[in-house]
Amino acid sequence: MWLGFWRSRNRLSLDELRYLTDQLFRIQVVNEVNKDFVIEALRSIAELITYGDQHDSAFFEFFMEKQVMGEFVRILKISRPVSVSLQLLQTLSIMIQNLKSEHAIYYMFSNEHINYLITYSFNFDNEELLSYYISFLRAISGKLNKNTISLLVKTQDDDVVSFPLYTEAIRFAFHEENMVRTAIRALSLNVYHVGDESVNRFVANPPQSKYFSTLVKYFCKQCLELSELVSDALKKSGLEPASTILAAVDELEDALYYFSDITSAGIPDVGRLLTDKFLKHLVFPLLLPSLKTEPTYEVKIGSVTSLYLICCILHIVKIKDLANSIAAGLFIPPEVFVANSGNKANGFSSVHELTNESEPSDNERLGSENDSLKAHLVDCTSGTQVHEEAAIKANVSIDSSVALRETLLLYIRDGNNFQVLGSLSVLAMLLQTKELDESMLDALGILPQRKKQKKLLLESLVGEGSGEEQLFSSESILMKDGLSGELDAYLQRIKDQYCVSTSSTAERSTRRCPRFQVLDALVALFCRSNIPGETLWDGGWLLRQLLPHGEAEFSSHHLVLLKESYRSCTCALLQEARGLWPDMVLTIIINEWKKCKRAIEASSPRKEPKSILLSQWKFHEEVAPSESSIPAGERMCEVVKVFVLLHQVQLFSLGRPLPEQPSINPQGDHPENSRAKTSGLDVSVPKPGTELKVVDALPCRIAFERGKERHFRFLAVSAGISGWLILAEELPLKQNYGIIRVAAPLAGSNPRIDDKHPKWLHLRIRPSSIPSLDPTKTSDGKVKSRTMVDGRWTLAFRDEESCKTALSMIVEETDLQSNEEPDKVLPIFGILGEIIIQHNLNFEDDHQAGRSFACCAGDTQDSDGIGRCLRSFAFLQFSCITATAIHAYLGCAVSFSHAFYLTVKELADTQNHEEKISDRWFSEYSH
Repeated sequence: MWLGFWRSRNRLSLDELRYLTDQLFRIQVVNEVNKDFVIEALRSIAELITYGDQHDSAFFEFFMEKQVMGEFVRILKISRPVSVSLQLLQTLSIMIQNLKSEHAIYYMFSNEHINYLITYSFNFDNEELLSYYISFLRAISGKLNKNTISLLVKTQDDDVVSFPLYTEAIRFAFHEENMVRTAIRALSLNVYHVGDESVNRFVANPPQSKYFSTLVKYFCKQCLELSELVSDALKKSGLEPASTILAAVDELEDALYYFSDITSAGIPDVGRLLTDKFLKHLVFPLLLPSLKTEPTYEVKIGSVTSLYLICCILHIVKIKDLANSIAAGLFIPPEVFVANSGNKANGFSSVHELTNESEPSDNERLGSENDSLKAHLVDCTSGTQVHEEAAIKANVSIDSSVALRETLLLYIRDGNNFQVLGSLSVLAMLLQTKELDESMLDALGILPQRKKQKKLLLESLVGEGSGEEQLFSSESILMKDGLSGELDAYLQRIKDQYCVSTSSTAERSTRRCPRFQVLDALVALFCRSNIPGETLWDGGWLLRQLLPHGEAEFSSHHLVLLKESYRSCTCALLQEARGLWPDMVLTIIINEWKKCKRAIEASSPRKEPKSILLSQWKFHEEVAPSESSIPAGERMCEVVKVFVLLHQVQLFSLGRPLPEQPSINPQGDHPENSRAKTSGLDVSVPKPGTELKVVDALPCRIAFERGKERHFRFLAVSAGISGWLILAEELPLKQNYGIIRVAAPLAGSNPRIDDKHPKWLHLRIRPSSIPSLDPTKTSDGKVKSRTMVDGRWTLAFRDEESCKTALSMIVEETDLQSNEEPDKVLPIFGILGEIIIQHNLNFEDDHQAGRSFACCAGDTQDSDGIGRCLRSFAFLQFSCITATAIHAYLGCAVSFSHAFYLTVKELADTQNHEEKISDRWFSEYSH
């Protein structure tokens, strides 16, 4: 009998649930004495109901029969400790999240118990209680559908008049805690994506529609704060963007993705409202005027930040009217926007009005008196007015009456690197924006040629008047018919809704074909020497998109400019090939060729919009010592990036496909008398432990650690483009042989005999690779260049003569290595002559053609390369080019090889111009 009385109940049984509910019913007040039992009872009930939902429906039937939801409400009313409220919210959240039965969810949401709990006056000063409350709301939103949402709203004449879940949630939309804001965004999206028409009308009409207006204004504040952070960080000249900037960028982009998710719900009124607020509060008063940096304008956002934000909006927020309005705004001068920004009633809000509006007054709040938005908006206008332009001054002066589209092109032609990158990114983003009409792209001058031809062909087939005529004309449709209908419509809408005058702008923008303007700007960009190679790659991508087949729309002036730029870059590359890193030139050319080809042939831009901002810190690098080899290596990488882009543009201008790899001569055999052959080295990279002959090696001493001197045999060798300084230990049992212990690059060694100790030879030991080519990953997963410095060797030889011999050995092998490099690279230089020939550049006579040949070949100082270039010139149009070119080039101090002589003789015989070539030159060469 007694054993049965003390037998414990099954914890997961209906009896346990019955016992717990009975105990709760008996409680009249919850205080410090019984709160622990109440908390445990609430927790256990949640566990039992969840278990029963999956195993036994009797659990939830008992829950309904006893009306336990009403009991929960009663417990909340009589509870004094906040811990009970916490547990109750957690209990309900767990139950709602884990219940699978639709019947159970319907019961939970009925009888107004959930709405009562939602609107209950909790003390949200307790952060933990607020966190549990937000989780409770989000759990409810996760169960919303067209059937359940009707249980949480009150309607009158088929219109929703009350929706506590939504109205209470958006009170916290601007809370200072990021997790709270994220949860509210998820909740609101769950509401929007249910697709209930009555609920959609409720959220899109006042007063709830004010939420969207406040969202945009809050976003504007974030934009102003970002610009302020960027300005402050640039003034500090930091090596990396501050963590606050990265956090601000992430938060801005998250906000834009939230806007995008809202519009994807398909509520038309909300999409129109967001478009209007974006244009009225952000695009027209802040972003577009900021593209001009003249001090007379009260610009609150820097031009680079503005370009970044425009790209982000186009990239993320997929609203057709918004994208087309931004594109149409580029045809309007910024002075028009600035003139209207001060008159809110007749245009859009000024910055100060925006700041004041973003803090709603009592009669504008979204809910009752306690429903104030938990927004913490910073008045950015009270801070400093100096933005990016104070740290990065614009290199271009722009007429304030010029449309913003022309401003972007001027930035590409004359702006600094960040303005160039930003402008290219905006044009690329416009090109990639599917919401833009093709006629809008054509008006901007960035409609791809294949799409334009397809459009004109379709117009000609359906019988439209201008289609057939334009199909065979290089002029833009805009040149004859004015602006496109789509653009006209959006310009008129901007004029009507925002009181912006657009007529004069439209007339000016059609004076020259927009497509040719863009092409002119890109060609001018490729001819600039102060823009990083990767930025030029972005220009190359845009060019390939506009002209997929290359040669059609390049003028002779374009080709001359590109050829001259390519020639200058070629000279710079040849100079680098004789510098401190000759052994790395070919490797870098091959690697960068592949990267550049992938970049310009990609289907979309390779960089995210945030790269526009972050690039401002990429070039704030530590200044290395002047004698260091690292800056020289980085400079050579930059020259190679520019070179491969220009070379690929040249091939593109000829209408040729880009090869997977550049045309480079294979490495041939080395002379039998070279030190590499004599020593028995047959590898390009000698490894420690490799055996070699040390016949030519010189005995020396070196200390790698203080007080620990070691004896080696020193040898300098070059094998084609590779060169090494070798320290070997002589094998005691094998005469004249040794083992490599240390090997270092020969190039950049900068040998120098000590002034006070003539037996000492000082060497600079360069890293084997350029740091930027061998990046490492940090603990947080970010790629970062390895930090490297030059080493130093001081070799002590037996006597002064040995020291001088070692010096001569290094100089001789260095010269052999440097002279090897240009011969490998020269095959890709011969394209210069082909460009001149194939495009029939207008030479007045053969002498001008000869001078052009000399210009192309004159910087190579290599007779075989000159022979290849000469063959290209003589191949087509110019009957007297061989003789003329040779006479124009005879004054150059070049050691002509036999191969070059045979080339000239062959061409002269073929064209019957041997008599025109100087007999004196042939006779002198024969001797």
